[in-house]
Amino acid sequence: MKKWITAAFLAASTCVGAQQKEGTILYERKINAHRNLPNEQMKAFIPEFRTTKHLLLFSDSVSIYRLQPEEEAPDPFSGGNVGGMQIRIGGADGGDLYKNFSGKKSVQMTEIGGKNFLITDSIQQQPWKLSDETKTILGYTCKKASKKITQAVRTMRIASGPGGSNTTDTAAPKSREVEVIAWYTTDFITPAGPESHGMLPGLILEIDVDNSATIFKALEVKNTVNRKELKEPTKGKVVSRAEYQKMITEMLNQQGPGMFRINRN
Repeated sequence: MKKWITAAFLAASTCVGAQQKEGTILYERKINAHRNLPNEQMKAFIPEFRTTKHLLLFSDSVSIYRLQPEEEAPDPFSGGNVGGMQIRIGGADGGDLYKNFSGKKSVQMTEIGGKNFLITDSIQQQPWKLSDETKTILGYTCKKASKKITQAVRTMRIASGPGGSNTTDTAAPKSREVEVIAWYTTDFITPAGPESHGMLPGLILEIDVDNSATIFKALEVKNTVNRKELKEPTKGKVVSRAEYQKMITEMLNQQGPGMFRINRN
């Protein structure tokens, strides 16, 4: 009996020892841009899918999530020009997203009109429901988790303009509840994941938001990380999430209709 207990303890210790506490992961994010467009005329101007790559550097208590440079031209609907100031809208595309899980703090870097901002927020436990269902991703056994989130959806309207151009503006956002399905591996001791997702008992390798409206998929996982890069951003004006959202809303209201313009030629 004592031999069996000793063997079980050694097996458990070996398993824990095999778990990684740091690493680097490359994600592909694929967004279905047609899901929230009101008509076929709008869809004709925008590719159905927008694909970007993102890098996640992490330890057991800290992570940095950043957009990888794109080779192709940027999507004309990924941002806009407000009062002569460029704004990038959505996700963590604006700059590095830093998370300190032990301190329950996040800092999002972003830039507006050449000015740097650091959006600070708290990290909250997320309403995940864990499942025993598993699948293999890149050789890692992953478990399924799901949650419901409230998502603000902006739709765009299009109108004909002079000179064969079309001017569009965004309607007021509407909120609706959507499902998020995540697949995570406990081979890494970290609650990290892409964008705002995380706080699971392991590293997230895949996420499906709103039935494939947005999909994050791991392309490559490494067991090493440059720890010098796992530092909190410090360059920029510190603002809260509420202050930043208020600032963006005021800028959009000042600009009014016609924030985006598409030329046919």
